[in-house]
Amino acid sequence: MKKRILFSSVFLFLAVLSTTAQDNKTEDKKREPGHYNENKFRQMYDLMATPNMFRTASGAPGPAYYQQQADYKMNIELDDKNKKLYGSETITYYNNAPEPLEYLWVQLDQNVRAADSKTPLVESQRMDPALAPDKFAKRFMEEPFQGGFHIEYVKDKSGKDISYTINQTMMRINLDKPLQSKQKVTFSIKWWYNINNYQVDGGRSGYEQFEDGNRLYVIAQFYPRMAVYSDVEGWQNMQFWGRGEFALTFGNFDVSITVPADHIMEGTGVNTNRKEVYTAEQMKRWAQAENTFDKPVVIVTQEEAERAEKGFSEAKKTWKFKAENVRDFGFSTSRKFMLDAMSVQLDTKKPMAISIYPKEANPLWGEYSTRAVAQTLKTYSKHTFDYPYPKAVSVSAQDQGMEYPMICWNFGRPDKDGKYSDRVKYGMLGVIIHEVGHNFFPMIVNSDERQWTWMDEGLNTFLEYLTELEFDPNFPTDRGPAAKIVPYMKGNQQFIAPIMSNSENIFQFGSNAYGKPATGLNILRETIMGRELFDHAFKTYAQRWMFKHPTPEDLFRTMEDASAVDLDWFWRGWFYSTDYVDLGINDVKQYYVSLEPTQEMKDFVARRGRFLRDTGPFIYLIDENHKEFNPSTKKSFEVKDVQILDEYVSKNYSAEEKQKLATPKYFYEVEFSKPGGLMMPIIVELHFEDGTTEMQKFPVQIWRKNNDTAKRVFATDKKIVKIQLDPKLETADIDTTNNVWPAEAATSKFDELDK
Repeated sequence: MKKRILFSSVFLFLAVLSTTAQDNKTEDKKREPGHYNENKFRQMYDLMATPNMFRTASGAPGPAYYQQQADYKMNIELDDKNKKLYGSETITYYNNAPEPLEYLWVQLDQNVRAADSKTPLVESQRMDPALAPDKFAKRFMEEPFQGGFHIEYVKDKSGKDISYTINQTMMRINLDKPLQSKQKVTFSIKWWYNINNYQVDGGRSGYEQFEDGNRLYVIAQFYPRMAVYSDVEGWQNMQFWGRGEFALTFGNFDVSITVPADHIMEGTGVNTNRKEVYTAEQMKRWAQAENTFDKPVVIVTQEEAERAEKGFSEAKKTWKFKAENVRDFGFSTSRKFMLDAMSVQLDTKKPMAISIYPKEANPLWGEYSTRAVAQTLKTYSKHTFDYPYPKAVSVSAQDQGMEYPMICWNFGRPDKDGKYSDRVKYGMLGVIIHEVGHNFFPMIVNSDERQWTWMDEGLNTFLEYLTELEFDPNFPTDRGPAAKIVPYMKGNQQFIAPIMSNSENIFQFGSNAYGKPATGLNILRETIMGRELFDHAFKTYAQRWMFKHPTPEDLFRTMEDASAVDLDWFWRGWFYSTDYVDLGINDVKQYYVSLEPTQEMKDFVARRGRFLRDTGPFIYLIDENHKEFNPSTKKSFEVKDVQILDEYVSKNYSAEEKQKLATPKYFYEVEFSKPGGLMMPIIVELHFEDGTTEMQKFPVQIWRKNNDTAKRVFATDKKIVKIQLDPKLETADIDTTNNVWPAEAATSKFDELDK
């Protein structure tokens, strides 16, 4: 402690000297006009919504928080021969808002493929100089796919027709009288639509056509479903243009789905009539899987699937599912499916991990899919909450990657001979982990995807990264580490949007909504907050908002509230701007201990010495480049040779304390610069003459009073031969060529990564 006091007095002397010189310069200048606070550490009151009784300043739901509920009872029939889907549903909608609702909004997402859809009209087009015949015919000669909902009726509980108005992908239910707070309304809708070949016509659901004439159906957005009404948006009735995904209300589902009798199916919820749709042998296998935790049990075998795919049953079979407290429903069905499953042991739950896939997906899927599902549930649960649903299903659907409660579609298949590359294997594993992970974000932590894609994709990609490394420490991750986002961050600013941009207005969708938010969270965890503080805060956010509707502010506030780390500077820079990180080393000066002051120091003491607490004698630290100092003509000292210091130590330290004192021989002042707009902690690796290294880290607050430069003094007992910033590439620094002293004539580390 006493040693610090000694050196602080020396630096106080130098600081006062610097301040005095600056004061003299200021007096000679005309007074500058005032300015607004542009400091990057200013608080975010100008950007974040004002806390209220619905959402508190801590980031937690408030005492007046509410959310609506929508329960569905559905009867669905899939016409495999004609590729049509028929449905009827009864919706019971509960108004838990404090105000009455004059009308209700229902989403009609299939209308994005309707003949009069405006979605194809909102994108700019250009003439391709060359097109293959199939693409030319599709673009200029074929009639467009006749998709979209055909609404047959909307009726009230008594069977009376209800007036409705369809505006593209939204339908307004015109109530006879306002739905009062704490009341409910029940109404029914009947519809049908043509199912699309998603590989030809696009889409997140539809069917995959096989050469043998069979189809594999992945069915979602298949029913008119309630839009969200909340304290933040009122009705979230923004049109579905195809990219911004879904804002949905929690509720309970009772769904009966009729398909050809030779189909195997999985869907959201618990299969309540398994004995009616499984064979006796399959039921035995299922019971075995419920108590098997180490490897999947094959329930529908490849031999059984191959027998089924050779026919086309004229008989029908109805599968029944019930799901509680889910925001959506999806299902997949085909006569080509085999199925395997295993149980997953969590702290408080034992959900089933399930995969369904055609023979074209084996052996890859049988070996890895269900194991990846199980690992995902384990890792995500560890960082959030125990997975509350009874199962998670991975469906093999070529060219797909999409998620729904308890079920998702995933790409990745071997060649026809069953062989596959690491690229195919890890690509499949990555998409399975990602899509299964969406059960947590946004299926349970239910953010508004129509508004903020990053709130589910970014958070999910971050946890996907952690899961991939737990599944395989050598997993070739493509998003998460800071270095991976650098090519995007240093790109053309005309084609980069802030993360806090609406889903439809984003440039470079994958990097913006997936990569950059995931990288930001990883930097917070590894470099800024540390794992312990981050993990507690992130888990607090997940548990506060499970089965609720969080906003970005709820995440930002909770992360600070639960960690005592001020992160406004980070949210503002990383999420609300397109600033980038670029730290550098501006200058390094070596100083020598001297008892002979320069003339500048003498003049200062004479002029201002009376204001100093100490009156001398002083130990002077003189810049090696100072015009009045030359070690060859003016003697420099090692600390141990300075008599006045030796006398001070002898008088003020015990023998035991003296043993602990450092005796630095080398003194360096390092000036760091920040050419980029984003701040980061300064991580410095010192390389010494004897080949050893030392890492030092300075919190981001070092930039708080000067957003452009910062200085640190290093006193060492070994000569520094090299100083390197961010040696492990933790900060997403876009230019590492200014990170080393002495300057190295070398390419950026990221140039090497790009190769």
